[in-house]
Amino acid sequence: MKNPPVRFIDSPEQLHAFIAALHGAEWLALDTEFLREKTYYPRFCLLQIASDTRQVACIDPLALTDLEPLKTLLFDASILKVFHAGRQDMEIFYHLWGALPGPVFDTQLAAPLLGMADQVSYAGLVSALLGVNLSKSHTRTDWSLRPLSESQIRYAADDVIHLAAAYPKLRDKLETLGRREWLQPELDLLLQPGLYQNPPELAWQRIGGVNQLRDGALEIIQALAAWRETQARQENVPRNWIIKDEILINLARLKPASLNDFRLVRGLDERVLKRHGETLLRLIGQPPPVVLPEESRGSVSRRTPAREALLDLLSAVVKLNSEQHAMNPALLASRKDLEQFLDAPEASKLLEGWRKGMIGEELEAIMQGQVDFRVEDGRVIKVGRCG
Repeated sequence: MKNPPVRFIDSPEQLHAFIAALHGAEWLALDTEFLREKTYYPRFCLLQIASDTRQVACIDPLALTDLEPLKTLLFDASILKVFHAGRQDMEIFYHLWGALPGPVFDTQLAAPLLGMADQVSYAGLVSALLGVNLSKSHTRTDWSLRPLSESQIRYAADDVIHLAAAYPKLRDKLETLGRREWLQPELDLLLQPGLYQNPPELAWQRIGGVNQLRDGALEIIQALAAWRETQARQENVPRNWIIKDEILINLARLKPASLNDFRLVRGLDERVLKRHGETLLRLIGQPPPVVLPEESRGSVSRRTPAREALLDLLSAVVKLNSEQHAMNPALLASRKDLEQFLDAPEASKLLEGWRKGMIGEELEAIMQGQVDFRVEDGRVIKVGRCG
């Protein structure tokens, strides 16, 4: 799809005409432009669409007061929606309409099944599959400003034009290798509403360094992070505009017991104290009991040298199998996946679907002492035991 005409759509009549032109399309390549530097929720600024029927458009949601025709198009279950790293795009649709458009295909999720890097960038994907080096001329564009120039519109459209060219190549390679079905569980996760809801009670998990907190500080950071999440939503501002992560950590560690004690907390803004000082004191003084998610319980306390050595061994087996099948080891089994395999094999995804035959059964054999290892010519060789 080289240099197809690009429509810029900012009126209902243009939108209806474009949707009519998409009749018969089997899939759409989609991308969004948004801003969230100054807001909690992303501000939807532009939607780019390219179809398998060579229709390309940039749609202006800031100019269109009625997006229902667009919603009808995106929620048409007969049309596959193709993204690259589509989670943020899907988040926009979820917050806009309270639902998620399916079915979907994500080229970033598909790429590791073909041996490409885990979480490969869009530029890296396009370069590898199409031999195209993408322009970075409008990387920092403020997409909320109008009017958009012709070069901005073309830059935005190029993202879906190249995506529309890359998708069939990825799809065909997956089908040739018999790996298309392997991808489906990963795609299904993109259609889970919980992925986009960010419950306040779990907000503390996004703060770096919380695992180092002791002596009641974990309960405090959970309470503070939940309050901040709720406050940021209500004001529609970024979390760190309320209080920065490092200050929450310091509050949890220092546990100030009075407004005067807040002076010990480096970087805490006086304006924050005037607005929220009493609330912060209450949360620090009487935090609710900490609630750990199921997946984080148990394994941390068992990180002994022997367990780490076992995980290293299993990780090595994963790398050997990934090399054999020309795929990215991170997709086959992460270290977290291996920890779950050891802690709760009945819930391990390594013993389900395609992973079971490729790695899960072998890991079980290793745990049962049925596999030996030796080194030949600098390579690790797996040897099955007899009897």
